[in-house]
Amino acid sequence: MTYTPDNPLIIQSDKSILLEVDNDRYEDARDVLARFAELEKSPEHIHTYRITPLSLWNAAAAGMSADSVIAALHEYSKYDVPGNVVVDIRDYIGRYGRLKLVRAGHVRQSPRGEASSTHDLLLISDDPALVAEIVHHKTLRSFIVEQVGPTTLRINPAHRGRLKQALVQFGFPAEDLAGYVEGTALPIHLRDRTRSGKLFILRHYQQEAADVFYAGGDVHGGSGVIVLPCGAGKTMVGIAAMAQMQCATLILTPSTVAARQWRAELLDKTDLGPEDIGEYTGQVKKIRPVTLTTYQILIYRKRKGAPFPHFALFNECNWGLIIYDEVHLLPAPVFRITSEIQARRRLGLTATLIREDGREKDVFALIGPKRYDVPWKDLENQGWIATAECHEIRIPLSIDYRMLYAIADSREKATIAANNPAKMPILKLLLDKHKKDSVLVIGTYLKQLKTVAEAFDTPLITGRTSVKQRERLFQQLRDGEISVLAISRVGNFSIDLPDVNVAIQISGTFGSRQEEAQRLGRILRPKRNGLIAHFYSLISRDTREQDFGSRRQLFLTEQGYRYEILYDTEVADYEPTLLALRAEERKPFLIAG
Repeated sequence: MTYTPDNPLIIQSDKSILLEVDNDRYEDARDVLARFAELEKSPEHIHTYRITPLSLWNAAAAGMSADSVIAALHEYSKYDVPGNVVVDIRDYIGRYGRLKLVRAGHVRQSPRGEASSTHDLLLISDDPALVAEIVHHKTLRSFIVEQVGPTTLRINPAHRGRLKQALVQFGFPAEDLAGYVEGTALPIHLRDRTRSGKLFILRHYQQEAADVFYAGGDVHGGSGVIVLPCGAGKTMVGIAAMAQMQCATLILTPSTVAARQWRAELLDKTDLGPEDIGEYTGQVKKIRPVTLTTYQILIYRKRKGAPFPHFALFNECNWGLIIYDEVHLLPAPVFRITSEIQARRRLGLTATLIREDGREKDVFALIGPKRYDVPWKDLENQGWIATAECHEIRIPLSIDYRMLYAIADSREKATIAANNPAKMPILKLLLDKHKKDSVLVIGTYLKQLKTVAEAFDTPLITGRTSVKQRERLFQQLRDGEISVLAISRVGNFSIDLPDVNVAIQISGTFGSRQEEAQRLGRILRPKRNGLIAHFYSLISRDTREQDFGSRRQLFLTEQGYRYEILYDTEVADYEPTLLALRAEERKPFLIAG
């Protein structure tokens, strides 16, 4: 058995991979693993990855071969790579593309002798046995119109998306080469200079991502997901793709604020005019060649079980491109409509493909595979996103709260820990430390956030804050008129705040990895004078919140961020303040959000 002690990986026969953090080759190995394996846990010294079929299919779709994956494992492994792992990598990567969806045009004659051109949707494979298995599969056969030959099946075009979902579950994802409708033509050109006169050039990775997505505009390009860090300019990639496609575009966003930021960027960076861009939200419903909407308006309905009236938007225009901003947030009902519009090109933009509902396979099948990504630390080293330091501060519960926590049920435990009043003096210390900085205080529980807003005389944005008021407060923060802003979960996504360099998370959503990544992302835009960004997470010590915190950090650990773990007494000598607070909290109570 070969043994290379200086290498950082141990590959095990169950397809798990152990990565030594304290190894000179750690960072190189981590960046390679991120392309074809999933991070499962990341304690201090050994990180655990796992090779999965989906991770390998995404790697294959992004251009990695089985040989390149296996070569990477050999390069960094301490021991020989187990033979079954090598076989499985070749097998699963080899499955991607063994089935292909294609269009076949031919002429049909009607009983009257009239000729018409048709374009059948076909599922083809070089493996007759695989085709036979599909024909006899209980679920898959329902999508088949007829078997044309031993290697060809004619498929109902309306079931293109559902078939792709089913084939992923079946274990043989289809490569979709059936092409797309062109959509209504729309001339779109990028400006050399913005409307304010500033020089505008796409960053090299933004251009690369758009090029990979477009892929010459043939059937091999035009759908898929681009993964870039928050603050790296995913909107610019979307705009570049629009300029390449030159067609009517529907853009789905997480919020009205995000939709209006897209509109501002389109007007600033392209030759589109205000008359070309429509907003379809709760307040305005104008459909234009480029139309911006939100996930919330799309899934609105009067009652459970009623139809979704705004789904009609997908067919209101002959869209040639649909952009899903923050695709990891895609609501379940939108998956359904996306399944029905597979003939339109689809671009997903996200900082993380992680979905807490486990529907990554549906993103792969219905939006498309991952086409492009860049490690966060690579862009940080190149200066495209800010250098960030992450800190987790562990704070004890008071005696009263500890007893309340001890007797609470599982869900109440999480709420009690998140709303620990002992976080308040630590928050004060951090705000004092960063009084010259621009700070976001981010939380999940509304009553807790209202307490923060009142205690520190800071504005608060929640889901009930009007869009106009949100935009006004964001602008005041940008302009330096206010230095601290408290914000609920509505601040997780698509907010352009370039000069904010400190984020303090006082409560989070259980173990949401995507939320942690998005919250850090609020402060990753490049800073003036090279300021370092600071991300603080306040955690109640020895509680479920501490466990959730470790899980939330998982994705960021994979990107190369390390959390400095501090205890309350290490932050500053604030014990008198804490003692006074504990004296006031003799009566147990529960903060509910």
